[in-house]
Amino acid sequence: MDKRTFLKNLAFTGIASTASFRAFSESLKVYENIPAATLATDEDFWVKIRQGYKLKPDYINLENGYYCFIPTETLENYINHIREINYEASWYFRTVQWDNKDKAAARLAATFGGTADEVAITRNATESLDIIISGFPWEKGDEAIFAEQDYGSIKNMFELASRRHGITNKIVDVPLHPKSDEEVVKIYEDAIRPNTKLIMVSHMVNITGQILPVKKICDMAHRHGVDVMLDGAHCIAHFDFKIDELNCDYYACSLHKWLSVPLGSGLLYVKKDKIKKIWPLLAPYELDHANIKNLNHTGTHPVATDLAVNDALDYFEMVGAERKEARLRYLQRYWSDQVRNYPGIKVNTPEDPSRSCGIANVGIEGMDPNEMAKTLMDKYKIYTVGINYAGVVGCRITPNIYTTPKELDVFVNALKEMAKA
Repeated sequence: MDKRTFLKNLAFTGIASTASFRAFSESLKVYENIPAATLATDEDFWVKIRQGYKLKPDYINLENGYYCFIPTETLENYINHIREINYEASWYFRTVQWDNKDKAAARLAATFGGTADEVAITRNATESLDIIISGFPWEKGDEAIFAEQDYGSIKNMFELASRRHGITNKIVDVPLHPKSDEEVVKIYEDAIRPNTKLIMVSHMVNITGQILPVKKICDMAHRHGVDVMLDGAHCIAHFDFKIDELNCDYYACSLHKWLSVPLGSGLLYVKKDKIKKIWPLLAPYELDHANIKNLNHTGTHPVATDLAVNDALDYFEMVGAERKEARLRYLQRYWSDQVRNYPGIKVNTPEDPSRSCGIANVGIEGMDPNEMAKTLMDKYKIYTVGINYAGVVGCRITPNIYTTPKELDVFVNALKEMAKA
């Protein structure tokens, strides 16, 4: 097999080319004219989707937010990529790996926003965010702003920047139930000083699922001459938006979450005119690239994951972005609306449907979140995670598109029993 043929096979042959995927996709065509909002409650459709996952029968998994494990079709193609690359070995790495990665990154840009020169595949959102924080041209006395509710290790990266460069970190507090977008924007604006250089904002707060008004925050910050970095770890392939329409300078996401790419895949977006501003974390083979490749070198890495991005996109497009978002919204509201005003239960996610999607957080009054998670698992066979910091006391609940209302009924009944205990 010559190089051109092999490149074509690996770059463009994804799960969409397999007979089983084509047959499955064909079986969904009867639903193509049904509005997404209507289809969100059509259990016949979602049972078909559920059949594409190999589910562990020991418990109901409501902790998909950490890692949305991949559907079987994507998994098998990923394993085939590993086999093919192992067969070609050094030849693959010295010839086509970069072309294939570039094509996958370009497809991500075309799907989720930005240009091919602005979007890179990293290993996860943490790496993407750390590239920006560590490479930002800090000077002593500069200030960064982020929230108490932001991701822990990223807050620690700002602390390291403070120790290394002498910057000041201003930490704000985001309300669990804001009354308006303007209330949230004002919190960040009031923290800005003349020496503020960078604001980090969670597009979706990972511990509660609250979606913040990030475009309004970006527009405000730019009026003050401040760059904005968005932590979108949970956002891509979760709800609909285009990165470049948010007016941010930097965007990060973990693709192993809601896009269901195998572990080891993230996304970094850097607005084209900001790329030269950031110092590379690791030196590329060739210095001073004009595009985002200048920031994206990590040495030899598991390239099969890069190829699996295409498979995950095939699957995502088959399900449909609008359908997926509608289903995730339906599932979250299905359970949270039943307990939001129930005695002894506190929902830590805004009621306004525009401020959340598939993720929410719920607590039992007087119960430690870790004990709550343990009780849910031990007594009810429901797996989730306890959260107890930044004013959030409860368990984060993250269904996926294969989750059924019947499973959520088990969860709702468990919450009500625990609240009465």
